[in-house]
Amino acid sequence: MASPLPITKAVIPVAGLGTRFLPATKAMPKEMLPVVDKPAIQYVVEEAVAAGLTDVLMVTGRNKNALENHFDRAGELEAVLSSKGDSEKLQKVDYSTHLADVHYVRQGDPKGLGHAVLRAKMHVGREPFAVLLGDDIIDSRDPLLTRMLEVQQREHTTVVALLEVDPSQTHLYGIATVEGTDEDDVVKITGLVEKPPPGESPSNYAIIGRYVLRPEIFEVLERTPPGKGGEIQLTDALQELATGPNWAGGVYGVVFRGRRYDTGDRLDYLKAIVRLASDRDDLGGEFRPWLKEFVGTLPDEDGGWQGGEDG
Repeated sequence: MASPLPITKAVIPVAGLGTRFLPATKAMPKEMLPVVDKPAIQYVVEEAVAAGLTDVLMVTGRNKNALENHFDRAGELEAVLSSKGDSEKLQKVDYSTHLADVHYVRQGDPKGLGHAVLRAKMHVGREPFAVLLGDDIIDSRDPLLTRMLEVQQREHTTVVALLEVDPSQTHLYGIATVEGTDEDDVVKITGLVEKPPPGESPSNYAIIGRYVLRPEIFEVLERTPPGKGGEIQLTDALQELATGPNWAGGVYGVVFRGRRYDTGDRLDYLKAIVRLASDRDDLGGEFRPWLKEFVGTLPDEDGGWQGGEDG
């Protein structure tokens, strides 16, 4: 068997409207909302680059110019910082400019994740590639994508990231039916269903926002009809690869048990900021004691107050 093609390309769909964060996202892409002091999208690009993927395609929509600006030169800002001798901030600004070779394509009509991935066909060509969704931030200390790339290169197959979720949450995710392998964190996927009704989920293995796809996914997506919500669902195309002919290589899953921060809704976004700030070397030392003190002043669920005399 020929050696697999090295994977160098990452596709990041960023065309969503971010309606759950209105009015903040009225004029700002949700991917640019700050998580501590970096926009959420930068964490995702940094993850791709750390895994060796330096060719990044963002599938954008209207009013996403701020994304392009963030990864472009900021000549005036750089000049001001340079004149002030503020090398630390200048380095941070310059870092995002040279982080990766970033390209952009418009999705046009919002026809779902499958359609967004299909828009990458001309850029990707006949190579395997990764897809990273911006709502999921994976802690850099738990390199999920690197592990997925390793499995893909060994098995020559499509690989998705899986997370074991509480059974009460399965209706919020695409869910996989799986078979075990010789490795504790790798499973063979035998079926997929997008957001099954409560009580009808085949398992609690949820698909989270990381995929390593073979290029055959494009021809499958081209014939995949609209599914849930009238959109072209990537899960439906993966279902065909998982249960179809062997030429597609099947679908494997890497079960992730590390730290994941969901920035897709307001509550989890706040939790992500607190958790990441608490772990920062430059912030955690002061932030954690303040946080403990602040939590001590919060009311109990019954409306009473914790803490000392000032409560």
